[in-house]
Amino acid sequence: MDARQEELRRRLGELGFDDVRFARLSPGQDPARLGSWLEAGHHADMDWMERTKEKRGDPGLVLPGARSAVLLGVSYFGDEAREPGLPAWARYSLNADYHDTVKRGLERAGAVIEEVMGAGPSDYRYYVDTGPVLERAWSARAGLGFVGKNAMLISRRHGNWLFLAAILTVLDLEGDPPVRDRGDPGAVGLLCGSCTRCLSACPTDAFPRPGVVDARRCISYHTIENRGVIPRAFRQAIGNRIYGCDTCLEVCPWNRFARKGRGLLLSTRGDIARIPLREILELTPERFAEVFRGTAVKRLKLRGLLRNACIVAGNSGDRGLLEPLLALLRHEFPLVRAHAVWAVARLGGLDPLRESLPGESDPAVLAEYEQEGLRAS
Repeated sequence: MDARQEELRRRLGELGFDDVRFARLSPGQDPARLGSWLEAGHHADMDWMERTKEKRGDPGLVLPGARSAVLLGVSYFGDEAREPGLPAWARYSLNADYHDTVKRGLERAGAVIEEVMGAGPSDYRYYVDTGPVLERAWSARAGLGFVGKNAMLISRRHGNWLFLAAILTVLDLEGDPPVRDRGDPGAVGLLCGSCTRCLSACPTDAFPRPGVVDARRCISYHTIENRGVIPRAFRQAIGNRIYGCDTCLEVCPWNRFARKGRGLLLSTRGDIARIPLREILELTPERFAEVFRGTAVKRLKLRGLLRNACIVAGNSGDRGLLEPLLALLRHEFPLVRAHAVWAVARLGGLDPLRESLPGESDPAVLAEYEQEGLRAS
């Protein structure tokens, strides 16, 4: 490989990226799987996936003249332990928002590309989990990892715990080899063997087949991306998961090779995992902004977090949470009130609801009352 390209790899690693790989790009390499996934409705209401389908299939529509991609991985594997009795958060959320911290690394990476490769500012464009790019497929092609049966990129060095970033460029870079040099580098389960732990462990059976996630059944989708009512059919399966779900990642045997990342492009917020559920149920807008400022959780907004907290409370069996839940029956957002009805009924039967029925007109909340055989006054 060209000496300048290896120098670029080294320099990007020094910035804090835990893995650096290169891929050659061409139109039409990967969009078939995306198209069939969209046609099946597996994206739920994430309409931006449909709107950007053509760009994802043709990098030249994102950056005219794009010929190569630099694929960057940032490990977020840590040694934090979950405390029993507390809500469970997706591991990645226990950091400052990676969109912000990794982006700062990408800004510095751009300067390095200009210095080492002689590129100009218009010769590249970078994204961290936000742009119309197929960074997972490109990363598999470049050997950063392989696509597991859980549809995640699995690294032989970092397990399932990688943030992915991509830099599109017009530079003609030599591609790195995939993890297996024969067949389709993007094929599902190249190094999974006969293992199906991730598929069997999914609490909501969200995998219609290996490597395909149906967001409509996925806990991560419902607790993060879904902005509306979470279907009753999935609420019990959510258990104590208040934000995201790591189940299909945690059970993967490849994690035994993962080691704690350097964390140079992360800022740990492990304090989030220690917040008691009652405190979350009693959050005010001011306190929410104070606690979750600068984290990925802030994008969920207070009403979304309270919705999730109601479900976790309803699954907890802790009748001591009835007091804050009954208060949420009068919350300003119908979304919160609806899920509070479900949680109160799960914890305390119908008597507390009968005694606390507020006036109600929102269809979603009325539907919850009706499910419990009640009518709001």
